[in-house]
Amino acid sequence: MREASTPGRGGYRHDALLFDTDDRLTDAAVPFLLEGLDAGEAAVVATSPRTADVLRDALDGHPLVHVVARGDVYRARTPTAITTFRRLAEERSAGGTTRVRVVGEVDFGRTERDWLEWQRYEAVINHALASWPLWGLCVFDTQRLPDPVLESAMRTHSGVVTTDGWAPNAQFRAPAEYVRTLPVPPEPLEHTPPRLAALDVTDFIALRHAVAAELATVDAPRDPVEDYLLAVDEMSSNAARHGRPPISLRLWISTDRLVCTIADRGPGWDDPFAGYGPAHGEDLSRGGMGLWLARQLCDHVDITTDGDGTRVRLTLRLR
Repeated sequence: MREASTPGRGGYRHDALLFDTDDRLTDAAVPFLLEGLDAGEAAVVATSPRTADVLRDALDGHPLVHVVARGDVYRARTPTAITTFRRLAEERSAGGTTRVRVVGEVDFGRTERDWLEWQRYEAVINHALASWPLWGLCVFDTQRLPDPVLESAMRTHSGVVTTDGWAPNAQFRAPAEYVRTLPVPPEPLEHTPPRLAALDVTDFIALRHAVAAELATVDAPRDPVEDYLLAVDEMSSNAARHGRPPISLRLWISTDRLVCTIADRGPGWDDPFAGYGPAHGEDLSRGGMGLWLARQLCDHVDITTDGDGTRVRLTLRLR
């Protein structure tokens, strides 16, 4: 990968490397990192332990290549990962670095539901990090990852690295367009009687107490359950503030997850990037943090808008 063969510097760069052997990985990733160091940029590796070991050995333990735990960068929730990358850029920029190069490897999880969340993330960061001095080379092990994840890699990265070097990705799709194509997965619990059903809500204080009483019966650590209650409260408040009545809430509690839907008859919104950062940017005093908080406090936040209104579904895994 030669700097001269790539577009000029600017904001965020987002490239993909699909590899099937360690040699293919190191042949591209090692020059990427070293060329960055030669240009006065920072070099970071945030991958699985195995991939990190392969790169560390190929780099002979280069002291200026920072190897960080994948979980410290790709946090459990996607908005937190975006915030972490921004802080990474800020910290390195404060030290005089012009750009940060990151060899990254997302943990897509074990289920199709988890894959979908991170596929959405890979598209969203093209927008969320657009103005940040970061260059990500995302690596995908074709021997381990499922086909849907590999296919999404070719839709969400504007550049690709092959044995011939870097090239623009003809399969790349505009992030907003791609996110809109992703499905909202069905939730089987929604076809069963809910633990709590509140229809045409007008007393939101009483609603919060009712939800809290049901969640108090959940056999799970209290901190994530309390966080979930906060997310439900935020989304209920959003429906009251921005939607139209009637507003309804349904809550399901199973042995392995909590599911809550909040619905209203409002027109909703058509912003595929909503909730991946505060609505008003860095000025948190202006509010607009409800959906952003919900995405950080829940494992999945699904939004559906149709002729019947808007519905937000919040899911928290218990196991």
